[in-house]
Amino acid sequence: MRALLDTNIVIHRENTKATSYSIGKLFYWLDKLHYEKLIHPYTVSELRKYHNPQMQDLYDAKLDAYGQMKSVAPQSEQFKQLLADTPKTLNDEIDNQLLFEVFCGRADILITEDRRMAAKAARVNLADRVFSISSFIAKASRENPELIEYKVLSVKQEYFGNIDINDPFFDTFKTAYPGFEAWFAGKCDERAYICRSDKSDILGFLYLKTEDETEDYSDISPAFSKKRRLKVGTFKVEATGFRLGERFIKIIFDNAIDVIWTKYMLRCSWTSPSSAHFMICLLVGAFASMV
Repeated sequence: MRALLDTNIVIHRENTKATSYSIGKLFYWLDKLHYEKLIHPYTVSELRKYHNPQMQDLYDAKLDAYGQMKSVAPQSEQFKQLLADTPKTLNDEIDNQLLFEVFCGRADILITEDRRMAAKAARVNLADRVFSISSFIAKASRENPELIEYKVLSVKQEYFGNIDINDPFFDTFKTAYPGFEAWFAGKCDERAYICRSDKSDILGFLYLKTEDETEDYSDISPAFSKKRRLKVGTFKVEATGFRLGERFIKIIFDNAIDVIWTKYMLRCSWTSPSSAHFMICLLVGAFASMV
């Protein structure tokens, strides 16, 4: 089996800065399932455009760890017609070519963090062969439970003030929510649920807020009635393959049941479609297990 890796995956993997736990799990599963890890000639060209000498030397040294496609497949008219009305920038042309390598069978799957490529994949009937990091880990874990290396990943409560907001785990929040750092600092004496790896990297974070009849919901439409609620404030998990998301969902429902909440409230603001899909699957699974 041949897995074609988009440029963003290679950059993510070979970055000199700290990166997320999930990229390591992606390569774990690619190796366990005996995928050949391929990069495209266009990816090599993109990486060679870096003007930072340190990064250029790093990529030059690391590229030999990947199999490299030796040629570029000419796109068929059928494929071109399927994407005829999509943008035609240089980046789009590169994205389309990577998709075509899967479309024509020169690669079995494509792994990318590019949301636009995922949308295009559906248009060319490749939705089941183009994956994000988290969706590939989820699929591999689900289909190969005997290969999961289970670890005891404990979830505990910690004060916000003792949690390092400079951990790369929080970068997506800082990008998506202006003022996140000030909000986080203001919660210094409140507690959140957190899970760390054996190297102390943050893998999961959950903040729950209790709300009562005095809560102001004037900014919500349609307006909420005055009732007691449990609010899931901030919630994120890395894709680990250890069903960590389900563990956090259980914590949410345990808190709700323990105090007999009248209503559950989940305010959602997604940083990507894949994260929205992941959360929906967790919630559906949790509700299914309760009925």
